[in-house]
Amino acid sequence: MIPNEPALRDHLRSGLDIVFVGINPGAYSATVGKYFATPTNRFWPALSHSGIVKIDRDLLAGDEDWLNDVGVGVTDVVKRASHSASNLKAADYRYWAPRTLRKLEEHAPLILCFNGLTGYKAFARYSLTLQVKPELGEQAERIGKSRVFVAPNPSAANAAFSLDVITGWYQKLKELRDTLKTSH
Repeated sequence: MIPNEPALRDHLRSGLDIVFVGINPGAYSATVGKYFATPTNRFWPALSHSGIVKIDRDLLAGDEDWLNDVGVGVTDVVKRASHSASNLKAADYRYWAPRTLRKLEEHAPLILCFNGLTGYKAFARYSLTLQVKPELGEQAERIGKSRVFVAPNPSAANAAFSLDVITGWYQKLKELRDTLKTSH
């Protein structure tokens, strides 16, 4: 059975530069009500060191509450929490991905950054009906007016990518944002 209530509320509004799209909330994140809250998740350290957000301290889970004020949003492909994204079923994607697509098209950020190839591939399949073989970086597809970028999944379960590598991809995302903003 697909729940009607999302595990975490979206941090979205129109006019954002970047919206980070996770696969789904982890069980711990849903319990504490904060995105990427597991202490071993590398999202907040990578974002802190990427230069996307200018702040005099390291970013922490809970900072998503004010990120919209500096042009950054956060949501998930699937809004159901689980202990691992591998626990998600096709039915979860079929239910949530089209709903996420509508929200993303409505808010139309400059760039959508999917955290992980798996999340973007499932999103494309279940919301755009596309069979894609994404690679890290900017994608050929657009979602409405938004550019699509895929960065490594910052979950500690994704041990193939170090914090430095994830930070490097977020720095490439920042460069894309800065280029697009100066060309508008």
